[in-house]
Amino acid sequence: MNEPEKIRVDKWLFAVRLFKTRGQAADACRNGKVKLNDAPTKAAKHTRMGDTICVRQGPMTRTLKVIGLTEHRVGAKLVPDFAKDETPEVEWEKLRLSKRDNRNNSKGRPSKHERRLIDQFTNLGQA
Repeated sequence: MNEPEKIRVDKWLFAVRLFKTRGQAADACRNGKVKLNDAPTKAAKHTRMGDTICVRQGPMTRTLKVIGLTEHRVGAKLVPDFAKDETPEVEWEKLRLSKRDNRNNSKGRPSKHERRLIDQFTNLGQA
């Protein structure tokens, strides 16, 4: 298979499954959430082997090293052939903390457990 020498950043981000669509990858570039070699980048900028791409996703910033180029979306098992994840452990911890606190910040209907606690609390005075 003939591997290209360079490829657009948005195509590569889509191909290695960081975004569900190429449009989302392009929007992330446009909104300043993607950096190529520590510099903000546009979607049409070309990436080469050995480049470092930082992508802001939610509370964390993922850092990937380009080790392979492809224009076509690859399966999840093949992603390590094209990208080496160099995201620091501190960033993964940010993601874990945000997921843990997510339920406490939500609004709307209480969960079954929360509803039972509310019922138990409100029925104390009636017994």
